[in-house]
Amino acid sequence: MDGIDFSVYDQDAIMFAQMMIPHHEQAVEMADMALSNTTNPVILELAAEIKAAQAPEIEQMRGWLDTAGAIEEGAEMHMMHMSGMLSEEELDALRNARDAEFDKLFLEGMIEHHEGAIDMAEDVLENENSEVKALAEAIIEAQTREIELMESLLSELS
Repeated sequence: MDGIDFSVYDQDAIMFAQMMIPHHEQAVEMADMALSNTTNPVILELAAEIKAAQAPEIEQMRGWLDTAGAIEEGAEMHMMHMSGMLSEEELDALRNARDAEFDKLFLEGMIEHHEGAIDMAEDVLENENSEVKALAEAIIEAQTREIELMESLLSELS
């Protein structure tokens, strides 16, 4: 990590951003799939909420990396370290599914995805930087609430 300025964001915050950006990007990609693959209004509303929350968080974390002079790494750099990321095969299955089948795969995948994001956010809850800590808290709160909703929806589909 030569040349990175850790005066505002420490190494943990930088790594968190480098891992959470592609993680959030995949959630946004999954939410985009809902727009064409289901007509379920509850799933469509959930997908819109996920995009509305995570797209600005991606930009916020990109700002951290810019401030620190750190590069944004692709998902492939961290795939083995990020829990909750769907594999290409799982993404393909989601892309090809429609309606009730899509809804089930989307909910299962997004629950797992959110659980991974919560795990990552918990790692920086004690960060010295209040902005990093606040984002981690917001991710945990929002995604815990969404997991509860998705688990309820999933039980209704079964």
